[in-house]
Amino acid sequence: MIQDLSYRKQLGLPDKVMESYQLLAQGEYNVNFKWIHPYTHKPLLLRINTGSQIHAKNQIGYEAHALELLKKSGHTPHVWGCWPKDAHRPYGVLVESWLPGHALDYRTECGLGMQILADIHSIRLTTDCGLTVPKDPLVAILEECEDMFSVYVHSSDRNPYTQAHIRSMLDKAWQIQKQNIVPMSYRCCVNTELNNGNFLINGNTKTNYLIDWEKPVYSEPAQDLGHFLAPTTTFWKTDVIFDQAMVDALLKEYIHAVNGRFCLDGLVERTHTYLSVTCMRGITYCAMAWVQYQQPDRLIYNPETKEKLDRYLDDEFLDWIEANYLTS
Repeated sequence: MIQDLSYRKQLGLPDKVMESYQLLAQGEYNVNFKWIHPYTHKPLLLRINTGSQIHAKNQIGYEAHALELLKKSGHTPHVWGCWPKDAHRPYGVLVESWLPGHALDYRTECGLGMQILADIHSIRLTTDCGLTVPKDPLVAILEECEDMFSVYVHSSDRNPYTQAHIRSMLDKAWQIQKQNIVPMSYRCCVNTELNNGNFLINGNTKTNYLIDWEKPVYSEPAQDLGHFLAPTTTFWKTDVIFDQAMVDALLKEYIHAVNGRFCLDGLVERTHTYLSVTCMRGITYCAMAWVQYQQPDRLIYNPETKEKLDRYLDDEFLDWIEANYLTS
């Protein structure tokens, strides 16, 4: 790809490759490289997309479009170029600004995370913004859970007891969704994947960022808040799980950061519903990913991810999630 003349021309690069690319990080569906533009000396990020969680035909284009929508927030990368997967290019490619910062510390920096989310959620969009618009986001998440869980159900490697346990938990999540009677009051672009590593923190300034926009949707702030606060999120890359007092405190910080820029009616109540549903999204994702990790030809394999998949499907962890988030 880096030798592709269209790529080089759009980025103002010489025909001959002069720059070098350093592997920065890789996730389940993307590989990222840092490089320096030889003329501008700007640090840039080359993002190579290998698949789509949302089954998008143009996954990298969808991500680039979301970044364009959110650029006024000041908390997202600038897009320099996007090249979708096609007959001549096996993977989608995105070049964006490389941003400095460290992963958000759940113990000391969650207030900064709340400010980032409040600023991003304050960007006004409409239903024709080009993002997926779920009619009922809670139902959409649970339907996604069912799809992911079906991969585990149909796997010859599944554990029958684990399957039955997750099925029972999913049924309880559906009941919680049906009991929700608080209406949605505001829609915006939500990230849907708020692991602490997707935040880049540089201190108590506006130079803090949220990256990794693989699957944003036009939904409601409570969906992002539920994901940010859920134990299946915080425990994924750290050992942190928020207690109820911390959840309440962070919701107050978020409301303060919004500062009246949009309607917050029902936010707290709906966030608690999303907490329960998001836990099941995390569990069923792990069930699906666990099956995928049994495949010997998997393109991207992270040992740390495999270890956490096993942990999330452990009886003790499932029992704890059920007792704390799925019991009335």
